[in-house]
Amino acid sequence: MKVEEVKPLAEAIRTEIAKAIVGQDTGVELMLVSLFAGGHILLEGPPGTAKTLLAHSFARAAGLEFGRIQFTPDLMPADIIGANLFNFQTSSFTLTRGPIFTELLLADEINRTPPKTQAALLEAMQERQVTIDGESHQLSDRFTVVATQNPIEQQGVYPLPEAQLDRFLFKHTVDYPSLEEERKIIATHGAEERAMEPSAWHVERQADRPLITAAINAVSQVRLVDEIVDYIAALIRGTREHGDLESGASPRAGAMMAGAARARAALEGRDFVVPDDVKGLAPALLRHRVILSPAAEINGRKVAEIVRSIIDAIEAPR
Repeated sequence: MKVEEVKPLAEAIRTEIAKAIVGQDTGVELMLVSLFAGGHILLEGPPGTAKTLLAHSFARAAGLEFGRIQFTPDLMPADIIGANLFNFQTSSFTLTRGPIFTELLLADEINRTPPKTQAALLEAMQERQVTIDGESHQLSDRFTVVATQNPIEQQGVYPLPEAQLDRFLFKHTVDYPSLEEERKIIATHGAEERAMEPSAWHVERQADRPLITAAINAVSQVRLVDEIVDYIAALIRGTREHGDLESGASPRAGAMMAGAARARAALEGRDFVVPDDVKGLAPALLRHRVILSPAAEINGRKVAEIVRSIIDAIEAPR
């Protein structure tokens, strides 16, 4: 596949998702970038904003096997990755695979389970494998996590560990729809009783594993010139040098930003990265990787505002 063929593939996937989802263009864009860059995405927003339907529709349109885990306070790591269970008929242990053995995993309300269970995803997200009783088991090379979480202000939630947050390519805030979008949602989804399944909205598959693999290979060929590399490094280092941030982005964030920028360029039909690719993705890529200083918290500073000020302060290459 050539780089210019990635754009029509992405447009076809978008068109199918739009059959079930009203609005959320930014979320769909970030999910496409995550898929083609080999990353994961965290969606944060209040209940009832179609985060689950969005993930399921995306998986169907992209031709990915879909799995879902509903995270609850009593969920255990073995409920996610699986376990070796003793078979009395054969007098031997048999591997029972958990729901993590899929291609697109919806980790629903991930912050409603304790950190010990959240950490069961770490190895899978980083290395696309899990270890059960000392033995490694490979996951799909297309394995992608779409996690949803409730706003941290709500009761009964556990903050995600920094190490796990750093493995998400993006954190996207799902807002309530505009008035016009909400009217369309009411008119469309309230007209008749339908199951919350993409097939009920006639979302059709637009890709398969070989096609997605070819698109990812094409994205890797997008050019990234030295000026863009310097710009990415300046943004990452800017988060570590800002006085209102106790902790900035890691080197992993810079590498992820380069891959994401390549994917965004391909979605635009280009075989080269421009500064706007980096600038457009930076807020969603950085906001969950920085920690406010105690003084900034007392003064009511917001992470999103600080990240935006860093992006605005660093001059982009021309």
